[in-house]
Amino acid sequence: MPIPYILARFASLLLLLSRPAAAQSEEPIRYSVTVPAGVNLVLDGTLTVPATLTRKVPVMLLIAGSGPTDRDANSAYGLRTDAFKMLADSLARSGIAVARYDKRGSGTNLSVVHTALRPETMVFDHYVADAVGIIRQLQTDKRFSGVFVAGHSEGSLVGMLAARQTRAQGFVSIAGAGRNIVDVMKEQGRAGGNPAQVQAEVDGVLDSLRAGQRVHPKNPLLKAQLSPSTQPFLISWMAYDPAVALKAYEGPVIIVQGRKDLQVALADAESLKAARPDARLLLLDSMNHILKSVEGTDRNVNFATYKDPTLPLCPGLVPALVQFVTSQAAR
Repeated sequence: MPIPYILARFASLLLLLSRPAAAQSEEPIRYSVTVPAGVNLVLDGTLTVPATLTRKVPVMLLIAGSGPTDRDANSAYGLRTDAFKMLADSLARSGIAVARYDKRGSGTNLSVVHTALRPETMVFDHYVADAVGIIRQLQTDKRFSGVFVAGHSEGSLVGMLAARQTRAQGFVSIAGAGRNIVDVMKEQGRAGGNPAQVQAEVDGVLDSLRAGQRVHPKNPLLKAQLSPSTQPFLISWMAYDPAVALKAYEGPVIIVQGRKDLQVALADAESLKAARPDARLLLLDSMNHILKSVEGTDRNVNFATYKDPTLPLCPGLVPALVQFVTSQAAR
C-alpha cells in the first residue's frame, strides 16, 4: 500500500476523532408505498440531522443505485461500502440534513417485497413515485428550508425525474448515466470482455427490449438475467433518456463523476453536461463508482473497495456538495 495513502487514511482518522461525538442525530423515517394502488409495502429510512437545530436547514434526499442497494449503499449480495451513511454523517456536520431510504427490493423490505408486489408488475416509474412521495414528506417538515435531491448511478435518473415533479430546490447527479441504459449496458459488456458472439446476442436482446418487445434469449446466462418477470421493468427503464430528463428539470444541477469509475463512463457525465450547459461538472480524479478513492488502474484493486466499508469517501466530494447546497439554499 503506498505510503501517501496510509498517511491519508491516518489523517482522516485523526480528523474524525477530533470531531464532537454528537455532531448529528438520527431518526427513522417511513414511507407507505402508494403505487400500484392497494400495495401493502413500507419503505424504511434514516433521517440524519445536525445535533442542534436553531434554525431551518436544507435537507438532501439520497437515492441509491441499481440492484438491491440499501440506504447505506450496501446490499445483500456482497456490496459493503457504507458510502451513503458516511455521506449523511459528513453533510450533517456541515449543517445539511440527509434522508436516505431502502428502495423497493432492498434493505429491510428485501424479504417481503415480492409478497407485496409481483415482480412482473414492477416498473421503473414506481421507483420515481416512491422518491416523489418521500420528497413531499420532507417538503412538509417545518425544520427544513428546502429539499435537494441526489441520485447515485441508477438513482440519478430516478432523482432527476422526481426532482422535476416536486420542483426540488436542486439536483445532484452522482455517477449517473447520461445515455439510455441500453447503450450503457452494451458498453459494460464489451468492457467486461464478452466474446464477440455473446456480445452480439446481448446487443440484439437489448435492442429488442428497448423497442418494447419481450425476448427469449438462447444463452443460459442471459436467460437467468432476463427472466420474463424482470423484462417489464427493464423495458420501462429503457424508455428514458437521462439527458432529456435532466434538461426538463429547471432547477440548479451539479454533475459529479469519478475518473476511476468502472461502471459509468466520463462520456455519461459529459452527455449530462451537454444537456444542461449551466450545470457544474465536477470530475474527481481518484473517485470510483462507490465514491471511494482508488490508486492506480488495477480493476481488482478498484472492485476490492466495494467490500471495505472502512475506506473514507473520496476527498473533494463532500465539500463540493456542501458548497452547492449552501449556495443555492442562500438564494
